[in-house]
Amino acid sequence: MTDQYHIYGIGAALVDTEITVTDDDLTRMGVDKGVMTLVDEARQAELIGYLQDHDIASQRASGGSGANTIIAAGYFGCRNFYSCKVAGDENGEFYLNDIRDADVVYPSTLGSHEGITGKCLVMITPDAERTMNTFLGISATVSVAELDEAAIAASQWAYIEGYLVSSDTGRAAAIKLRELAEANNTRTALSLSDPAMVKFFGDGLAEMIGGGVDLLFCNGDEALGYTGTETLEDAIAALKPIAKTFAITLGAKGSVVFDGSNLLEIATEQAKAIDTNGAGDMYAGAFLYALTQGEPMQRAGEFANKAATKVVTQYGPRLRAEQHEELKAQYF
Repeated sequence: MTDQYHIYGIGAALVDTEITVTDDDLTRMGVDKGVMTLVDEARQAELIGYLQDHDIASQRASGGSGANTIIAAGYFGCRNFYSCKVAGDENGEFYLNDIRDADVVYPSTLGSHEGITGKCLVMITPDAERTMNTFLGISATVSVAELDEAAIAASQWAYIEGYLVSSDTGRAAAIKLRELAEANNTRTALSLSDPAMVKFFGDGLAEMIGGGVDLLFCNGDEALGYTGTETLEDAIAALKPIAKTFAITLGAKGSVVFDGSNLLEIATEQAKAIDTNGAGDMYAGAFLYALTQGEPMQRAGEFANKAATKVVTQYGPRLRAEQHEELKAQYF
């Protein structure tokens, strides 16, 4: 029987605004560089007020880590289902239009709730590092009510965004999704998402991982932080008991992939990075697309490196639809 969906995902739904800043700006605003920090709407408005004279790099792009991954995989050619929560406001409608364009299926109740759609202020420094201050809005209430068991059972993969760990209801939904996936022989993938999530919510992430996942995505800092190790070699050893396979992104150094038996060091092309926002999300989306097409993990890692390298050369967490096709034509 052919699965109806390649990937079933769950995560926060956020509308991003990217603004270019300096390191001095971050210091003056009291913002921790390179991580995602949860803020209330008043604090986010205060930051936007401070930055009102700065250049807007990318105005209003639908985001959220899991959504970026699912939408990227969708544009590459996957059939996907995504559970999230947006309000019936202008940003919510903007968000729904964006995921429709990527042919992502979503629950029929999405966009019918009262509240405020989540917003993320993404600040890009000259070294291309992204720093995020996020007001979750209605995304903070994502729960098991948003799950669709039939769609989970009809999917090859269940993809869980690590940022859900910061919400009690979101963490419970992530755990339930993993359990339902396991019960229906749907493979599980999880992203650690951010060094701050690892630092402050490590126990919650362990709950979400449970007895282990089929595929784990993380970057080098997240791997070290989650495992409490000081070297990449030790982190790799510590990840093997909790993930059958995993991919660790290493920026310009490419990535390291464990395929269940062998450790694969996968180099990447060098490029001038101007914005790293969404790089890890794009990597996961391209990697999962390649796996759903029957490619081995070596090839999946090579294609994911290529896609992530492309996205960091422009502002915004996404590639244009035609850029996905160009990448596929180069590789497949």
